[in-house]
Amino acid sequence: MHEETVYDALTAAHGDEARWAFGTGFDDPLAGVDTTIPEGVDPADLGGYCLMLGDDALVLSQRLTEWVTRAPELEEEVAMANIALDLLGQARLLLSRAGSAGVLGRSRERAGPGVPDEDALAYFRDAAEFRCSALVTAPDGDFAHALVRLLVASTWRLALAVRLRGSRDPVLAAIAAKAVPELTYHRDHAARWVLRLGDGTALSHRRAQDAADAVWPRTEGLFTATDVERRLAGAGVGVDPAELRDEVRDVLTRVLARAGLLLPPWPADAPPRGRAGEHGPELAPLLDRLQVVARAHPGGTW
Repeated sequence: MHEETVYDALTAAHGDEARWAFGTGFDDPLAGVDTTIPEGVDPADLGGYCLMLGDDALVLSQRLTEWVTRAPELEEEVAMANIALDLLGQARLLLSRAGSAGVLGRSRERAGPGVPDEDALAYFRDAAEFRCSALVTAPDGDFAHALVRLLVASTWRLALAVRLRGSRDPVLAAIAAKAVPELTYHRDHAARWVLRLGDGTALSHRRAQDAADAVWPRTEGLFTATDVERRLAGAGVGVDPAELRDEVRDVLTRVLARAGLLLPPWPADAPPRGRAGEHGPELAPLLDRLQVVARAHPGGTW
């Protein structure tokens, strides 16, 4: 029988399990993966590391969704939404791994029973408990800003994910293997737009240059390892972000050069303050929007 609406079709396909979400019916990317924490690895270190990477993905995903209905082309709204969904999927897996390692803090108490670990961590932590980098927290000034930020973030995350495919933690390795093709698309999509804007009209060129000048300072601390990253890199589980510096800078330098843009000065190495929970005032309003429904209806499903 032909269903009247897409919602009728979802109900017919999933029966009593349908919850109006398009995240059902997909293969579990971690099915069959050994979730045992590798020998000699502190669960708190592994969980903290997953929080850093998961929070980056979650916050950047939320920033990208702000462009739905605002992008200059309908097709670009779809592209931005799809990239945001990829990042949200990465965030869910990473936050779930953090929860399974026992790094939940007060979020479990706030969320209450029955709430999945990844939801407790996403919706029931305050800004100071997030471990995201400064690169992902700032609002976008305009469309050029959003694409330059996406270029920098996806170039960094792709270089990291390629290396994490060899992690001694099977879960991190599986998450990275899934993320590499997604991040490759994110980086290439952003690069094409930066080339288009930088080599376009005088106005688009100026805005692309202004965006690069605004985004580059936000990379401060991006290549500086925390103690957790150093320990996990030494254990063959994580990656020291200093290893990514040359590759990331080479890619970004080549893209900006081809776009006719001037390469802004790279900030000096600095402590990664965001990894320690030190954020500017822009993160709290973003989390208010992200968390409002879950906090108003804890444990709710729909």
